[in-house]
Order: sequence, then structure tokens, then C-alpha cells
Amino acid sequence: MRKITLGLLFGIFLISVASSKAQESSDSSGSLSEGTIDSQFDYIYNASNNYQEYKVVKRTNLDKLKSNILDSMQTMRAEVLGLKTQIGSKNDSIYSLNQVLQQSETAKEEAIAEKDNFSIFGIGIHKSVYSSFMWLLVAALAGALGFFSFQYFRSFKKIKKAQKDLGEVQEEFDLHRKNTLERERKLKRELVDAQLGKS
Repeated sequence: MRKITLGLLFGIFLISVASSKAQESSDSSGSLSEGTIDSQFDYIYNASNNYQEYKVVKRTNLDKLKSNILDSMQTMRAEVLGLKTQIGSKNDSIYSLNQVLQQSETAKEEAIAEKDNFSIFGIGIHKSVYSSFMWLLVAALAGALGFFSFQYFRSFKKIKKAQKDLGEVQEEFDLHRKNTLERERKLKRELVDAQLGKS
């Protein structure tokens, strides 16, 4: 009776060891097929047999881990290449925005120069000089044509028309300057947004 009991206990022990080995082999394929590289290393370490102070690893598990690592490296290389392409595209965008900004700065400087100066008969004249000259001319005309009232009123009408035209030109120029400043602000905002997207 005692031998039968020992035999049954030994049989149960063998069945439990065999089922645990089967479970380990089924876990092996599952653990190496998914999860992070760290978890796969941990699994191989835990699933390998001990021999003195060494670990004995199955060749199939090692080959599977190597394949997984190479796949991960290939994926990472593809991601790095994609990021490099994105960085190159952003750098190209920043370069083109800098060119547009530089053109805008040049246009702004030209607009400011046009506002302060204008040309008469191909000669550039500053507005203050022109204004002083016009008032001297008006005074000279008023003195010279004082006796000729018809010509005086006629000259006066011409001067009024010139001042009105000057005011219209001034308004048009102010509108042009306002539009130029708005474009410059917009370009600066786009440049800041592009720089913030890069970082």
C-alpha cells in the first residue's frame, strides 16, 4: 500500500512538472512574439536553464530575440529618417520665410524712403524742402500777381488743387504703409510659429 501511495505521488509530481514545462514552452512563443525588448530579455533570462553560474539559452529563443531586435532597429531607423526629412522640410520653410521677411523689410524701407522723398523732373526732393519751396513760391506768386486779381485767383485755385492732390497721395501712401506693416507683422508671426514648431 505504501508503494502504491509513493507511486501515485511520484506520478502526480511528474504530471505537474510536464504541465509546467508545456506551459513554459507556450509562454516562450507568446513572450518573444510581443512586448518590449526588455521584457523579452527578462523572459529569456527566466526561461533559460542554469548550469553552474551560467545560463543556458535555447538557440530558437536567441534567434527569435535577435530577429525582434533587428526589426526594432529597422523601425527606429525608419523613424529617424522620417524625422530627418521633417527637419529638412522645416529648415526649408524657415529659409523661405526668412527670404520673404527680408523682401518685406526691403519693401518697408523703400516705402519709408518714398514717404519722406519724392521726385520732380527726375530730381529727388525731401518733403520739408518741397514744402518750404512751395510756400516761398506761393508768397512770390502772391506778391508778383497782387495786381492781377484774376490771375491771382486762378493761381490760388491751382495751389488748392495741388494741395488736395498731395493730401490724396498722402492718404494713399498711408494706406500702403499700413498694408505693408500688416504684412510684415503677419510674416513675423508665421516665422515665430515656424520656429516654435521646429523646437
